[in-house]
Amino acid sequence: MRLLAESRGSTATPEHGQSPQKKGLIARILLFYRQVVAEMRKVVWPTRNELITYTIVVLVFVVSFAGLVLVFDIGVSKVVKAIFG
Repeated sequence: MRLLAESRGSTATPEHGQSPQKKGLIARILLFYRQVVAEMRKVVWPTRNELITYTIVVLVFVVSFAGLVLVFDIGVSKVVKAIFG
């Protein structure tokens, strides 16, 4: 019986009869570094215009939401002041 991981070519689980070998700390750190570099090469970085557009969208959203919270806070403050004096 084949495991699902084996049928897809995954190395996540060792095949039957093999014991996983422990790697040293330095080897694991280097493996991690190589994997990070490999993943970073897959990243699609935004262009300058996209970055500026996204930044403006985020800033507009943050300012709008801060204004909404400010209005809500002032409203609650007035209601509390009217009730408790």
